[in-house]
Amino acid sequence: MDVREKIKGLPLTSGVYLMKNASGEVIYVGKAVSLRRRVQSYFRNSPTIALKTNLLVAEIRDIEVIETFSEAEALILEAGLIKKFKPKYNIELRDDKSYPYIEVTQERFPRISISRRKEKKKDAHYYGPYVNARLIREALNIIRKIFHFRVCDPFPGKECLDYHMGLCEAPCIGRISRKEYAKNIKNVCLILEGRKDTVYRNLKKEMESLARARQYEKAAKVRDQLRAIGALYSGTKDINYYKEAEQLQRVLGLPRLPERIEAFDISHIMGHQAVGSMVSFFNGRPDKRNYRRFRIKEVQGIDDFKMIGEVVRRRYGRLKKEGAFYPDLIVVDGGKGQLSSAVAELDSLGVVIPIAALAKREEEVFLPRKREPVPLALDSLGLKLLRCIRDEAHRFAVAYHRNLRGKKVFDNEVS
Repeated sequence: MDVREKIKGLPLTSGVYLMKNASGEVIYVGKAVSLRRRVQSYFRNSPTIALKTNLLVAEIRDIEVIETFSEAEALILEAGLIKKFKPKYNIELRDDKSYPYIEVTQERFPRISISRRKEKKKDAHYYGPYVNARLIREALNIIRKIFHFRVCDPFPGKECLDYHMGLCEAPCIGRISRKEYAKNIKNVCLILEGRKDTVYRNLKKEMESLARARQYEKAAKVRDQLRAIGALYSGTKDINYYKEAEQLQRVLGLPRLPERIEAFDISHIMGHQAVGSMVSFFNGRPDKRNYRRFRIKEVQGIDDFKMIGEVVRRRYGRLKKEGAFYPDLIVVDGGKGQLSSAVAELDSLGVVIPIAALAKREEEVFLPRKREPVPLALDSLGLKLLRCIRDEAHRFAVAYHRNLRGKKVFDNEVS
């Protein structure tokens, strides 16, 4: 596909774009509030465009994009990809300005700050450079509210205002052990490396372990960190989402707040060209990088129950094999039949994940081994959230099915 044609289909959301040359080498990485508009700006014939930019455009043969929840996340991801690929135009297009880095010292209790020094210290680790100083400062301020760390220099002899504001654990007076402090620093560094899923997974395991040990106060603190990470990647803390999720937790009897929800749907014409979809929502927002689609391989004819069972088995069989992170809740489009089929497959895998079905006609919610639907009012916040996720799974399944019908072949499968 021609690059200019591909640009027309790029999303209008924030994210990172990777420009590649004819050999597939990444030659430039950038971030954008709107991916389509930002990438389009490179291809406008304007006398004000710099020569180096024209040289870049002349080499572009493909563009890959990664959508993000916020501009702050895009900034962090951009820096990590630049460090990974070392694209030549990210170096050549810069002028002599001193771009900021994030400096992490190697002290007993490391200090994290923004630095513009051209000569880096040997006893410190650096992330960046970041083109937008304001954004990285905002991102670092948010991260500090989640994982407290010191910024003071030199190390003080008593607690300062940051301790009382909840931004530092006061290692200066022994309020936090070196081990616990090091864990905070490690999580900050993982986020700066773009590995938020690793942080989230580790915290989730820690919270569940603390809860099993009945250390509820510590578990609640980790839970708050998990929610705050969601806030970092959604741009703001969505109070309505937490009200919706808390209602679902209460009404569905979930063991924890459903922050990660995966939903399934099936699409076919009289059993032909049957496909399945799975969408993933994190903190109430679509996480499109974790969407999956399936070509139905094992079911012949019209049998939506078995089709749902097949895609559920393939999805969580793979996650179990990989030792990957499970969602907090599964939602299947349909009624008791679809639910029973999905539950049977989870049982055969030995996988325990809360699951519910949402039937379209009456918008009723069913739970395993319960005859009556869950008492959720049609205008309730919890049902609103489930309908939003279910409808997105339906849209994704229908789009995939139409695409295959247009091609009349089954290819490019992602499962």
